Amino acid sequence: MEGVKILRSSQIIILGVCIAVATIASSIIFSKGFLKLMQFNKQVINVTGSAQKEIKSDYIIWSGTFSRREAVMAAAYKRLAEDLNKIKKYLAEKGVNEQEIIVSQVSTSKIYKKNDKGNDTNDIQWYVLSQSVEVRSNDVDKVTQISRESTELINDGVEFESGAPSYYYTKLDELKLEMLAKASENAKQRAENMVKAAGNKVGLMRSAKMGVFQITPVTSTSVSDWGENDTSSLDKKVTAVVSASFAIE
Repeated sequence: MEGVKILRSSQIIILGVCIAVATIASSIIFSKGFLKLMQFNKQVINVTGSAQKEIKSDYIIWSGTFSRREAVMAAAYKRLAEDLNKIKKYLAEKGVNEQEIIVSQVSTSKIYKKNDKGNDTNDIQWYVLSQSVEVRSNDVDKVTQISRESTELINDGVEFESGAPSYYYTKLDELKLEMLAKASENAKQRAENMVKAAGNKVGLMRSAKMGVFQITPVTSTSVSDWGENDTSSLDKKVTAVVSASFAIE
């Protein structure tokens, strides 16, 4: 009986030692894993990447206004309609399709006669009627040239005022994806250059956040926190910024 008791005691002791050893080993493994996890969380580098690209606008919106002033409204309306026909003919000769032309409604105002004291009376001196013509086209160069030459209509008796064209880029969604990808690549390259001197390597990207995305004239150096979308220039510069963090190996 004593031999059996001794054997059981030995087994219990051995089992206890095994459990203790296993617990210690598990603690060591867990600690190493925890340390690696902490290092993974702490050893990161935060950088800002950017990318730029010059583009040419592929869509234009341009408008001009014309007006007539007559003592009789019917006469002013008739003259304005004649001017509109002249403008449409002029644009057609310049190669603008009728589908690209948008004509606004007629706007009417009155100018009253003044008395000896310079105050308005109830008598109407003039009726002023005005209208605008807008051209929307993908032929940017052609419409740009027309906007500069349209005052030729004055030689035809039309009181025409040309407005400044607005230029747009219609493939902006595709361009944005392209620019953000390039900005992210630039961010990684900057991170690699920074950690290379310390003998480390850049690991996986931990996070990324889109920064300023703006469209400015080519010669512009302005930067806006909210971004810009320039419509005044034919040739533009697109800038994309990305803030990213990378793990350090």
